[in-house]
Amino acid sequence: MKKLIVLICLLAASSLSAQDYYIYVTAESEDEVSVVKFDGKKAETIKNIPVGVWPAEIEGPHGITVDPEGEYWYLSLAHGNPYGMLYKFKTGTDEVVGTTQLGLFPASMQISPVTGLLYCVNFNLHGDMVPSTVSVVDVESMTELEQITTGAMPHGSRLSRDGMKHYSVAMMSGELFEIDALDLRVSRQLDLDEASKMVGMDHSKMDHSQMGHDMSGMKKQESMDHSKLDHSKMNHDMGGMKHSAFKPTWVSPHPSKDLVYVAGNGSDEVLEIDTKSWKATRKFKTDKGPYNIDLSPDGKFMVVSYKSAAKTGIWNLETGEEVARLDNSQKVTHGVAISSDSKYAFVSVEGIGDAPGMVDVFDLQTLKLIDTAYLGKQAGGIAFWKIED
Repeated sequence: MKKLIVLICLLAASSLSAQDYYIYVTAESEDEVSVVKFDGKKAETIKNIPVGVWPAEIEGPHGITVDPEGEYWYLSLAHGNPYGMLYKFKTGTDEVVGTTQLGLFPASMQISPVTGLLYCVNFNLHGDMVPSTVSVVDVESMTELEQITTGAMPHGSRLSRDGMKHYSVAMMSGELFEIDALDLRVSRQLDLDEASKMVGMDHSKMDHSQMGHDMSGMKKQESMDHSKLDHSKMNHDMGGMKHSAFKPTWVSPHPSKDLVYVAGNGSDEVLEIDTKSWKATRKFKTDKGPYNIDLSPDGKFMVVSYKSAAKTGIWNLETGEEVARLDNSQKVTHGVAISSDSKYAFVSVEGIGDAPGMVDVFDLQTLKLIDTAYLGKQAGGIAFWKIED
């Protein structure tokens, strides 16, 4: 009898501790955003939200983020006439509550918990290979306050743990930019090609005065179909501007240390940058085409999507060891979002042609793929929303 009571109590405790995880994911070639639910064992798409205003056109929902309070989610629509748009939705009901115009091909974004402002990079995929901008938006009034010029094809918009510094990378000019979130100016920039070369070298003997580069005389480029774009294969003639071999596509700040991690899509590596010394301190050699990065909130793991290899890498940040390299459900791995309790990594997978997009769920304790949810074509931007008991 006592054993039966204990068993009932254990089952009840297990039931009470069950949690559901919710994620927003874009389907870029479907003009949809999906809500994915994961109950610890099974992942499924529970809602598809049509987005955009032109039924006959693919407007390309690209970047997505949820505000720090979890009350609203924000979406960049890449294609416009010619500029892209930012949409504000209420979480749960998913109704549109505001819009504003941004720059050319707005992409990834994040909101500072300190300033309350949203910072969105304008990737400028269909424009000239010239320095583009970061849009700063007051999300209360949905007004663009400023466009801050950075480098060519900025991507990976993320904020420091205190919300005071904004980081992005310029894919084609190969730079890391730091913006002061209060005065809205570029405070520092770093040549990532040079930084990568100097990892492990005696920096005291280096001539840092030669690390600048001329960004004038850049050549116009033909428009590209972004839905078929493989960033690892890009090769532009950029005139007088340095053509980056590193090709940075993402930056993620550490949740508790003065470090940021940058994906080198062209050089198959991730660089760790010390934001105090503004130097690269470690290099992680990866599989082909590292694209997006997320760090677990407890600071233990770095999860990297390997876009060209159709795999996901899980790294132990303390030891610098890749503890798992796991196959994704199909090709063209894209975005990464880790749950707020650091237990699970959710990875979007685009698919090829008419194949559906997917979200693969990885357990960061067992280092295994648990389940996959299916959604619209070309799954891309992904944002963790909440855990619900």
